[in-house]
Amino acid sequence: MPQPLWSGHCASRNSGLMEGPLMSSSGGTELAGVEGQAVFSLMIGWGGRDRKMAASSSIVSVAATASSVPILPSSCDFSNLREIKKQLLLIAGLTRERGLLHSSKWSAELAFSLPALPLAELQPPPPITEEDAQDMDAYTLAKAYFDVKEYDRAAHFLHGCNSKKAYFLYMYSRYLSGEKKKDDETVDSLGPLEKGQVKNEALRELRVELSKKHQARELDGFGLYLYGVVLRKLDLVKEAIDVFVEATHVLPLHWGAWLELCNLITDKEMLKFLSLPDTWMKEFFLAHIYTELQLIEEALQKYQNLIDVGFSKSSYIVSQIAVAYHNIRDIDKALSIFNELRKQDPYRIENMDTFSNLLYVRSMKSELSYLAHNLCEIDKYRVETCCVIGNYYSLRSQHEKAALYFQRALKLNPRYLGAWTLMGHEYMEMKNTSAAIQAYRHAIEVNKRDYRAWYGLGQTYEILKMPFYCLYYYRRAHQLRPNDSRMLVALGECYEKLNQLVEAKKCYWRAYAVGDVEKMALVKLAKLHEQLTESEQAAQCYIKYIQDIYSCGEIVEHLEESTAFRYLAQYYFKCKLWDEASACAQKCCAFNDTREEGKALLRQILQLRNQGETPSTEIPAPFFLPASLSANNTPTRRVSPLNLSSVTP
Repeated sequence: MPQPLWSGHCASRNSGLMEGPLMSSSGGTELAGVEGQAVFSLMIGWGGRDRKMAASSSIVSVAATASSVPILPSSCDFSNLREIKKQLLLIAGLTRERGLLHSSKWSAELAFSLPALPLAELQPPPPITEEDAQDMDAYTLAKAYFDVKEYDRAAHFLHGCNSKKAYFLYMYSRYLSGEKKKDDETVDSLGPLEKGQVKNEALRELRVELSKKHQARELDGFGLYLYGVVLRKLDLVKEAIDVFVEATHVLPLHWGAWLELCNLITDKEMLKFLSLPDTWMKEFFLAHIYTELQLIEEALQKYQNLIDVGFSKSSYIVSQIAVAYHNIRDIDKALSIFNELRKQDPYRIENMDTFSNLLYVRSMKSELSYLAHNLCEIDKYRVETCCVIGNYYSLRSQHEKAALYFQRALKLNPRYLGAWTLMGHEYMEMKNTSAAIQAYRHAIEVNKRDYRAWYGLGQTYEILKMPFYCLYYYRRAHQLRPNDSRMLVALGECYEKLNQLVEAKKCYWRAYAVGDVEKMALVKLAKLHEQLTESEQAAQCYIKYIQDIYSCGEIVEHLEESTAFRYLAQYYFKCKLWDEASACAQKCCAFNDTREEGKALLRQILQLRNQGETPSTEIPAPFFLPASLSANNTPTRRVSPLNLSSVTP
């Protein structure tokens, strides 16, 4: 059975598997639920349909009607950082006025990383329109109610207001009221595994009203953003994408719209067909979506470019770089960046659950314990804090307590991806396969790009001895991570069980070609050749396996190393290559499980030599590895997903 992808619930967790939540590290979307917890974006794929997303023809008209929002020029040029800072400070204020706190925080953090502006260059607040003045009293009162989460009360006093700002807050209050009632009902009546069955009853009414405004071209950038969120919540993904693209054209500085759009993009091809505005915000968006799509090289290049143009002090960019290194399993680099980030921003909670995954991989109990206690002192009711504590208990093999804290995280935010995935891992450790399947399925509902959940489902169905199902889930995981050898090895094992040996050989060979993390692909390929009586190919695989483990100096399980030497000793003995057979037999004597066989083979070789038996000069035709794979070091290169023909459910 393939090794688990969760970091450390078994021996393999310490072998470089550092899986954790695939997070939206921007601080999430604006749509806060109970107790101010952000309900992160519902990441639903587009069914694989690729079509060009043209921005709506009404963009210019909408922009013209958005009189309450000042025009925010946002070119793609980074040469004028002072102008960019002015734009960030302005949008931070506009989003704060509308209760979009996460976008406001993101903009303010980015502005803080740029040099301070002199007094003469500070911009005055936006001018107040006649409509704003008429609605000022109602808006001020409603905003006070909104800030203390009395959403129905806020909506009541905003009813009938005409200004764009008051209208947005009116619709947003109604939306959050529905979300709050949904979450309250969910917590009161159901456990965390049944979340998602309760719906926000206000969504359909909001869609009807916002649709009329949209058709009349009366929505500004913030209104378009809210309309897109409502469509996405109703699973109208295609329409939501169109509206979010339109929102980025009308108000390109609003990070929330970019983030929502990011959460709906399922692959790079889909990204190519989006008609996006040419603005410097697009660079942040592309860096973020590349990280989400596991295009780490491109993401790191984008973030490096942003650092070079002047955002070197941005904690957001630093944290995203750390997450990117986490995703490619560069543990040391990621740990170093996270430790530096903690020094710069010691009270930061975002991404700390990812940091805890890295500490988990390295079994750094004291550091993980310190992190958990520190986050508890800062805010023990944050989902990240609960996940860090869950990881701590999991590292101590207290899986029931770990699952309890992941459940607490889900009570705070039912759409938090990392908690669902990690809870599935804990249920796997507790041998509760049905609960694990439910948790993994919820993780996929939140984010169809989460390869760990697909892989976890494959493992669960493998335990249940349902090979066609586990094959389907492993293939989905491989499509998301075509360069991850673990997915390929799992696929190969599954094909072996289904007696599809040609496909199994493809998988094992590809796993070696992309850089075998666990150093197991060649051994499995050799055993497959051995099973098919392809002795020369099996010998070549074992030889290459031994070369690899000795060249990189890795400590491997003696069982596989001894298996390789035993086969090679027997192979050379059959070929009458006494010197090579003797060398391998002597190596076998170093291992408990092959010591007796090695000694017996050495005695046979000595006896044959004493009898005058000459070694063979006819060596079987060797099975040459491709030239690109003949070096000592295992190559690592990017490949596309395998085109494997098989029956899937």
